[in-house]
Amino acid sequence: MITGLIIYLLAMFGATLSTGLGMLLVLRILQGMSAGAATIVSRVVIRDLFAGPEAQRLMARVMMIFALAPVVAPMLGGWLLLGDWRWVFAGVGLYGVLVLVLTALMPESLPRQARLPLRLGSVLGALWKVGRSPVLLRIAGANAFGFAAHFVFVAAAPIIVVRLLGLGEQDFWVLFAPLILGMIAGSFVVGRAADLMARSRLITVGYIGTIATTALNLVLVLAAPERTGALDPALLPVLIGPMLMSFTVSLFFAPMQLEILDLFPHERGAAASMGTLFTLVMNALLAGVVAPLITASLPTVALTAAVFALIGSTLWAWHLAATRRPESLPREA
Repeated sequence: MITGLIIYLLAMFGATLSTGLGMLLVLRILQGMSAGAATIVSRVVIRDLFAGPEAQRLMARVMMIFALAPVVAPMLGGWLLLGDWRWVFAGVGLYGVLVLVLTALMPESLPRQARLPLRLGSVLGALWKVGRSPVLLRIAGANAFGFAAHFVFVAAAPIIVVRLLGLGEQDFWVLFAPLILGMIAGSFVVGRAADLMARSRLITVGYIGTIATTALNLVLVLAAPERTGALDPALLPVLIGPMLMSFTVSLFFAPMQLEILDLFPHERGAAASMGTLFTLVMNALLAGVVAPLITASLPTVALTAAVFALIGSTLWAWHLAATRRPESLPREA
């Protein structure tokens, strides 16, 4: 985590000195590659230190931050862009310094006897073992598509807020405040439910709820007035749907991370890497490919979210049906 953060900071502050778009893009790629270290390892640390309900409670808090970060970032970025564009990278770089200091103060969570040698063969072997598991592929796919029902509003936020709602760059809070409230409330429920409900049942409730809330959101959007040039109280029903969707998505998002980690107790890093890869690739596709195609109107965005929720739920139902068969493969198969 420390090594990744150091490389991340060098790339971040280097971006402020970029002399052209090519240099900036290379440094942005380096930022993304190095940021993955802390993203992956932090989840594994939780499972190293905790198990059962306590692990679910802590994972819920971490996943809340993970989900909130791309929601809060555009709001802060909108204000930083009132100045020079370099302020964005400088601001995130200063935050990265704080995270680096806090990470350096953390004790090592993995006992020496449980560590795998840092050799290319060992790393690739673990990734191959994890990556060819049909169980992990189903769970990771279900998680990625289910989370996409929420993240599509984050990925398309610049178009939704500015073009479809007719607001300005400093008005992202109109969309993101409901998303944040939904994620916080859902993560709180996940933590409280750790001692009351089986993890798989909570995940199932989350997927069923997401199908219902995406359908409700589509109805609210279709019933809403046409685009207005200013913030209109009549648009409130449009914002209720995304908030409820964020709530239901958060019910399965954190528990799904534990499902992935528990599949491979001896290769948790590789499992977390593959699981996160699915979600990040999906998020990248949403931002770079899907969002420009579906933002002709709010109903098309809402319909897309509903389709993602249905696909994710179907994959989770497939996983439940497969694991309940007598001939089901062992956990690490």
